[in-house]
Amino acid sequence: MGVDYGQGKVANTKVDSPAPSESSEGIIQDGGSKWTMTVGMNSTNATYQDAAGAPVETDSPLGYSVSFWACLCLNINQMVGTGIFSTPATILAGVGSVGLSMIYWFIGYLIAQCTLALYLELASYFPSRSGSEVVYLEQAYPKPRYFFPTTFAMKHVVFSFGSSNAVVLAQYIFGIGGVSYTPWQLKGVAVAGYTLAFIVVILNTKWSLRFVVWFGFVKIATLLLISIAGLVVLGGHTRVADPKVNWNNAWEGSSSATAYGATNAMVKLIFSYAGYQNAFGLVNEIKNPIKTLRWSAPFSLILVASLYILVNVAYFSAASREEILNSKQIAAGIFFEKVFGTSRAARGLNVLICISAFGNLMAVMINYSRLLRETGRQGILPWPKFWTSTKPFGTPIGPYFVQWAITIIMIVAPPAGDAFNFVVDLSVYPTNIFNLLLVIGLLIIRYRRRNLNLPRPEYKAWSIAIGFAILANVYLLIAPWYPPSGGANGGDVSFWYGTYLCVGIGMIALCGIYYYIWISVLPKWRGYEHRQTVEEFDDGTVTHKIVKVSAVDIPRWDAEHDAAGRRHRWAGER
Repeated sequence: MGVDYGQGKVANTKVDSPAPSESSEGIIQDGGSKWTMTVGMNSTNATYQDAAGAPVETDSPLGYSVSFWACLCLNINQMVGTGIFSTPATILAGVGSVGLSMIYWFIGYLIAQCTLALYLELASYFPSRSGSEVVYLEQAYPKPRYFFPTTFAMKHVVFSFGSSNAVVLAQYIFGIGGVSYTPWQLKGVAVAGYTLAFIVVILNTKWSLRFVVWFGFVKIATLLLISIAGLVVLGGHTRVADPKVNWNNAWEGSSSATAYGATNAMVKLIFSYAGYQNAFGLVNEIKNPIKTLRWSAPFSLILVASLYILVNVAYFSAASREEILNSKQIAAGIFFEKVFGTSRAARGLNVLICISAFGNLMAVMINYSRLLRETGRQGILPWPKFWTSTKPFGTPIGPYFVQWAITIIMIVAPPAGDAFNFVVDLSVYPTNIFNLLLVIGLLIIRYRRRNLNLPRPEYKAWSIAIGFAILANVYLLIAPWYPPSGGANGGDVSFWYGTYLCVGIGMIALCGIYYYIWISVLPKWRGYEHRQTVEEFDDGTVTHKIVKVSAVDIPRWDAEHDAAGRRHRWAGER
């Protein structure tokens, strides 16, 4: 079968990438599929993608400031938030024993590593597209046209808040001073902390990445401190009376574990590792992205996983199983109190956790701004320039502002307790649905590229990693429906535990209804069809814009534009 490049055909579907200096783009047609081929300035490998996708920005308007160390620390900062300081006690309560808890931490690493391999392969298909999941879902599911971009865009905009991390930051700021606080004082400090992070990231990309690198090293140093101190404790060189009490009978309590507890522990574990894919949102800002990410991303994950396990060894060496389960303190707090004393150690811990939480805020904001910007470049959101412009500081201010505004609303509006927990949980289940679609989407992209006889990717995930990732994501979709041991109202809210699951599915269904009305009902009623066109702004931004074309003008429009929406040079002005 031949491949049609606009006007002519070649003998077979094997396509060689042009030299990077050419920055060329062509249309590849194979039956009903039309793909573009573009070489960006950040990579020698071409990006082959379905023509319906947002156009490749061959010269990134956001620059190329993302180095190996920035990639490493973007991942570390999102993975290491506040979870490792508090999650071990929750996981221990879920699985019952210290031995099972340690095994669970290793299983969590395996799940994360398998999913990371999928991201590396997907990034190697689109080395000049930032936005990670936004791009990969767009390319895996081009039909129904604009359906997945529309649904994913709505999900991204609605759930772009970071309120929970901001509130945790505020709690530990008060902990440094050792003072109590009212709910509104807590909200005020949370707003101030998030606003400070917002100001830092909008002013300069290069400096915000430098801060991320610095915070990343502080986090690693903190975990190393706890790990080394834990080994000293285990060696019997501290005030801890019996550091081996948990290890002499590591499986004690395993029989008390419940199905709900084990499931909840696994969900918490996967959450603790979330962030290993953070740097993939900035692929088009990385020189030689696959070479950089194939080293930085796995290294960041295995480094964090190793430190997580060592930190758990430290916790379980300093305090007994019962002390950790019964204490109202976080696990790290118990460790510092047992090893270093009380007040000064607790305040020092709060400072380190504050730094960790603030670094997490910045890393998440940077990545999410790129995802929102790429969503805007797809053209299905109104005002493309607002979402994509990099003026005046060379940063995506529109997406940053949306994150800030929604986060402030989510900090101030919901009362503490049920409403806040419900809103946070609500964002989880739709994410799990899209994660499963992403894994299946990789197989679809492989199949389509094989039919087009396109070049092999620079990185290819093992089949066992794909299978393991599918099983893990199916588990995360099914497991939350299992009722808690306390009954239907025994979750972290006072009403039915599955409410957020149903509401999450309902929101996706509403997106589908909106899509059907927008793409089918209204055009038929008013006699037009949607077409995409390419817009270029003076800051170097290239984006799609969805326009309405009268039914009588459709033949002329299609003749004057290529599959990507670019106007042919020979077409006259309309």
